[in-house]
Amino acid sequence: MKLQSQLNAAFTTLLLIILTAASLVIYSLILDLLIQDEQRQLRETGELLVSFLNEQYGTVSDLRQFNDFLQEQDLQLFMYDRNQNAVLFSTMSMSVVNEFFQQNDFSATNETLWQFGNDKFVTSRILFFPEISGLELILLTPLGDLEVVQQNFFIRLFLVFLIGAAAAVLLSYFLTNKLVTPLSELKVQVKKVEKRQFDDMERVKATGEIKEVEQSVYDMAQELQRYMKSQQTFFQNASHELKTPLMTIQGYAEGIKDGIFDEKESEKGLDVMVTEVKRLKGIINEMILLAKLDSEPSAAEPVELDVKELIDKVVDRAIPLINEKGINFQHIVENNIKIVADEEKLLRAVLNVVFNGIRHANSVVRIEVNRKRDQVEILVEDDGEGIAQEEANQIFHRFVKGKNGETGLGLAIARAIIEQSNGTISVGKSELGGAKFIILLGSGNEK
Repeated sequence: MKLQSQLNAAFTTLLLIILTAASLVIYSLILDLLIQDEQRQLRETGELLVSFLNEQYGTVSDLRQFNDFLQEQDLQLFMYDRNQNAVLFSTMSMSVVNEFFQQNDFSATNETLWQFGNDKFVTSRILFFPEISGLELILLTPLGDLEVVQQNFFIRLFLVFLIGAAAAVLLSYFLTNKLVTPLSELKVQVKKVEKRQFDDMERVKATGEIKEVEQSVYDMAQELQRYMKSQQTFFQNASHELKTPLMTIQGYAEGIKDGIFDEKESEKGLDVMVTEVKRLKGIINEMILLAKLDSEPSAAEPVELDVKELIDKVVDRAIPLINEKGINFQHIVENNIKIVADEEKLLRAVLNVVFNGIRHANSVVRIEVNRKRDQVEILVEDDGEGIAQEEANQIFHRFVKGKNGETGLGLAIARAIIEQSNGTISVGKSELGGAKFIILLGSGNEK
């Protein structure tokens, strides 16, 4: 069953339940209101009659004289004497009076409905003045008359409910169609993702949570497309990076084997082969490390680290390269900053970023560590040529090398380690003129 049909069925069922409950309540309430209104009208009529009779006749004996007057009224009433518990006069026949008297307690003043055979009557009682006389006028109206009014009113109300329900169902169909249509279109776009037809994807017009889902699907598709392209680029670059040293090694090995080179050239070829083997080994080791970082995130052993001590270790390991290039190396670190991470892996990540800065710097490399709200910010800046904006999004991909890059895996490894440590790394423009790498990590303490 489609979602639209389910929503319409659920809304219609709920509407029917509400209308049924409301109808039952209103149906019973209408009768109560009609009875109250009828009692009020009977009381007003009775009070007018009693007032008129009290003005025209002064004594009980005189009251017998207005029997003809009461008979002329188009009313169903009794003249009841409380003191004698007897009906003195009535506009109805004596047989009817006797049956009323037998089936109902005339002395019970709190009873508003009287029984007569299978019928019921609404009553209203009005005392004559003075009350000591014990005379009261009892007026009646058949309950059946009120029930007819009740049914007529309810039929009209039911028609109104029916029209309203039909309008509500049509509105529900329109709204659910508007709600479900974006989901149906989104399903089509998801199928395109499944078939890897990323370039054929179209944006779906939606609002609210569906818009958020649509945006998430679109972002996921873009990220998946980027990932697949990066994987394709990775294999292309990896094959190139591995092929180059292998071809060099093969060339020299075959030349030495065939005796093409003299002794001096053979010795030089062996040195080149050793160098290329080391380079090849380095690439393979870094590729293995990247694979482990991707497949074994739980292999990390996070501990609480003092950031100042971590940066001191970075400086110690970078000194040889710094002295070789004559770089002015600056590091500013706040005291008492703690983070939780795998020390060996995080040291490797920061070193990779720092070595990258040293290779591209002209004269200055600076490390600065600050506490930023609930995070620790590590900045690595240089005064080199910097990174173009179009390259900034690709610099952390595998085998993407800069001008003086080596394997093109250093920054990819750095990003994998930092993200495994629940951090982020990004690159921008430094005030020194070169690149500025920004590493954000969760703080291990609060000041």
